[in-house]
Amino acid sequence: MKIVIVGAGFGGLRLARKLNNKPGFEVILVDRFNYHQFQPLFYQVATAGLDASNISFPLRKVFQKSKNVRIRLAEVKEVIPTQNKIVTDAEEISYDVLVLALGADTNFFGNAKLAEHAFPMKSTVEALQLRYRILHNLEESLTIKDEAELQRRMNIVVVGGGPTGVEVSGALAEMKKYILPKEYPELDFSKMNIYLLEGGAKTLAAMSEKSAAQSGKYLTRLGVKVMTNTVVRDYDGKMVSLKDGTTIATNTVIWAAGIKGNVPGGIDPALIVRGNRIKTDRQCRVAGHTNIYAIGDIAYMETPKYPNSHPQVAAVAIQQADLLADNLRRIERKSTEFFDFEYYDKGSMATVGRNLAVVDIPKPKLHFGGFFAWMIWMGLHLMLILGVKNRFFVFCNWLYNYFTYDQNLRLIFKEFNKSERKEHG
Repeated sequence: MKIVIVGAGFGGLRLARKLNNKPGFEVILVDRFNYHQFQPLFYQVATAGLDASNISFPLRKVFQKSKNVRIRLAEVKEVIPTQNKIVTDAEEISYDVLVLALGADTNFFGNAKLAEHAFPMKSTVEALQLRYRILHNLEESLTIKDEAELQRRMNIVVVGGGPTGVEVSGALAEMKKYILPKEYPELDFSKMNIYLLEGGAKTLAAMSEKSAAQSGKYLTRLGVKVMTNTVVRDYDGKMVSLKDGTTIATNTVIWAAGIKGNVPGGIDPALIVRGNRIKTDRQCRVAGHTNIYAIGDIAYMETPKYPNSHPQVAAVAIQQADLLADNLRRIERKSTEFFDFEYYDKGSMATVGRNLAVVDIPKPKLHFGGFFAWMIWMGLHLMLILGVKNRFFVFCNWLYNYFTYDQNLRLIFKEFNKSERKEHG
């Protein structure tokens, strides 16, 4: 059985590993990047807490000893179900079974100006671009005399009060408190404002009331200006316009307010629903198809427990990959009994800053906050990171940062043009 998996995120990579060296399967894993990205820690790359290589793991290294998994570095342009093939920017690949695990991208809700000027954080590259903007902004601020322009550069706006928005706001606040005043003594960081804008009534709305309340309290303690019931209308690169008519001058907007599925061309538009997700049945099979599946953030599956589909988190993608691997093995054995997917929610968590995190466990119903929750958060993320080396370096970075309140990763790499390259040798 020739299985083509598109996307090497949590779901796609898990499925490929489950089928690795299993007789009867030929697996081709297609992705734009040659590495797996650990998305929960993008914000630490963006705020210079971790190096990009610490949260990225080469796909070919994962399958060095594989006899049946092959990697293709390509971007999928179209799916042609009638011919059982996909078209990429490099080649056409035929399949017996196609699994779409392309994940999700930033959703700017059709606002072209926001898409042009705001900074998303859905890939390692985007996290590095944001890091560059934050650091370069500070360097330029040293020579600015105009007070209004200086204030604009000292303001950072984070849009979206979910886990990503909360975590990056907390990390920026800790940079402002512990690191930046020592490195930029010419600047008055009491004037630096970090705004967290949330359209709903509370941060971490998907978590428990206790977690929502604690996250808001922790952020306020760190100096973040939390603004709930606040909707962004527009951003032109210099000024954020809010729905109530007020504005915030800023040079940096971090967009963490929504995601949408990465649906390739060739999928019937009638199958695409809210959030740009593809409708599937309980076995992850795309509606109307017998050999095309979708898992993870891109899949929209209604169940009695989740009538509006499942949350777009890594745990769902991993569990769907496990179920699909079992069902594919049953197909290969000519079995007629297959499993339906039922999501087992093990809990949710978010970190706000040093010694500050929140953890919710549904069964038994438990809530943790503060230092103990922070330790749980760190331990789980260390376990989920691919590679012993990556875990070691992340742990060492966290340990060093905990005792020194500092990091050594605030590097600005400049790309020279041809004349500059000649001048600098």
